[in-house]
Amino acid sequence: MAKVVVDLAHPFSAEIPRWPYFDKPEIVGAHTMAKGGVLTQRITCTMHTGTHCDAPRHVMEYEFDGKRARYTHEMPADAYAGEAIVFKIDIEPWGLITDKHLDACMKKYGLKDGDLKGKILCLNTGMHRLFDDSKAYYHYAAGTGIDAGKWFVKQGVKCVAMDSQALDHPLHTAMGNNGMTRMNLLGATGYPITEEYKQLFGEEAYAEFDKFEYIRIHGKEAYEKKFGELEDLGIWGTWEPCHKEMLGHGIVGVENLGGDLDRIREGKWFEFHCYPIRWYMGDGSMAHPVAYVNEEDVDMSVPERTYKYCGTGYGDPEGNGDSCLEYMQRLFNRK
Repeated sequence: MAKVVVDLAHPFSAEIPRWPYFDKPEIVGAHTMAKGGVLTQRITCTMHTGTHCDAPRHVMEYEFDGKRARYTHEMPADAYAGEAIVFKIDIEPWGLITDKHLDACMKKYGLKDGDLKGKILCLNTGMHRLFDDSKAYYHYAAGTGIDAGKWFVKQGVKCVAMDSQALDHPLHTAMGNNGMTRMNLLGATGYPITEEYKQLFGEEAYAEFDKFEYIRIHGKEAYEKKFGELEDLGIWGTWEPCHKEMLGHGIVGVENLGGDLDRIREGKWFEFHCYPIRWYMGDGSMAHPVAYVNEEDVDMSVPERTYKYCGTGYGDPEGNGDSCLEYMQRLFNRK
């Protein structure tokens, strides 16, 4: 049976969109054709830039088995490679992906508990079409949380590849009121994004992302029932809980999945190949995932993805991108 190779990476450059507090990649030409007859370049950047892999040590001191969290070089060579399937998630802008969305996909594709054990799950939320230096892609992405993380553990997947800014919803990260920096970034309306979310979805919905709001609204017992596994390790429960549930149980992640993801038909099995550099004591690594897909499971009517970074062309029809402005209008219900 003929296979088609599908590229699943966003191309890297010095202008690649990056997470709000990451450094800009610096690319320096060490040698040039005109001067030295060869081209060599030096790259300086955070290894979690663009399409990349996460290792447990990225977010954990200890895994749930009590052992020190593993570095990149300690993960199996095939930790990010193997048999895979795409779940197409129907989610509203800025929505929180839960076990209910994932269960709906299982039913839709005729899967049962155990079918994903040892497999790789690729989530297509549509966010990859918005990949750019934009509020739409970073502030207002759909994403996962504690319930999805527990679901991945229950199903026994070995890797989850997300097509958005991170494994977790942005309000579970330092873009909101979590983490070391607790940026609580300014939103499109002039309010901090935490306040915008409350205005759009209500205080109870927002409490999912804020430890102290969750305890205030639902009580300490309810918080411990939901986030207690993380808190028992000395971890702030609402700070990137999906990352920590996954990585703490040895389930690795790939973030910013992109390229021609839309060409792979949902619910079909294929070979996923993604390999970080064998970085001793690494926390993760930029990587280039590709898929080997049965010919009949590839939708060649989807145009090949082209890229114009940093506000110079996202949403161009010929680029198969979506309009960040239209996404924002859908979110805030503006015409």
